[in-house]
Amino acid sequence: MLNLIKVEFLKLRRRSLIWLMMLAAIFMPALGVFYYNGGVSVTGSMQFYKWSAFSYTQWIILPAVLGIFITMLMYYENQNDMLKQLWIVPVNKLKFLISKFAIVIFYSVCFMLVVAIASVFLGTFVNGVDIDLHNIGFLFLKCLEIGVLTAFAMLPILAIAAAQKGYIFPICVVLLYTFLGFILLMVNMYLHPLSSMSAIVSHDIPGVSLPQEPKILLASICIFLWGIVSLVLANVVLRNRK
Repeated sequence: MLNLIKVEFLKLRRRSLIWLMMLAAIFMPALGVFYYNGGVSVTGSMQFYKWSAFSYTQWIILPAVLGIFITMLMYYENQNDMLKQLWIVPVNKLKFLISKFAIVIFYSVCFMLVVAIASVFLGTFVNGVDIDLHNIGFLFLKCLEIGVLTAFAMLPILAIAAAQKGYIFPICVVLLYTFLGFILLMVNMYLHPLSSMSAIVSHDIPGVSLPQEPKILLASICIFLWGIVSLVLANVVLRNRK
């Protein structure tokens, strides 16, 4: 297992496009600088962080980027029949999926750490945002939480990408999956892994109100069940692939 994860990390070193996608992490912090310096007042660093890290970054940007990342990981394996070579070795299908998932967690956490760093750095250019160590610590802890939970919430996309040889269908599913999670956040937070993730993350962020009372247990069960079912189905598909 550790050798498979090590190989996955080595593969990432040759994927420059994947790392360029990290630039999306600074979009909301940069937009916040223009938004609050354009006449909208900010009452403190936490208000700015809610804009830069705890809103559209966790709801749409990170899931979309992570979905594209997952699709690219699996598409690269299908190029030149790399998966067939792996099955000849042979490589355990479930361990293969878990090694991919480990890379997804790593990338997701790195993305949110970039968001946190950009939020602190760019926040210094906004009037009313001071260096508050307590809020900065809260920001980084929440970003780590978002990074890990979003990776688990994207397990269905990993399963779909693993079952497909192309990339067009998985990318379309990523867009639908992301926006459906955002929509269901306003309807029922416990039907979709991404909306459940947002419920868990947002329940203790000051000033954030949700349409329903967050129930951490129900949200955790939703993410867990979707993840387990996705891994099982993906494992079955890979076992049956010739």
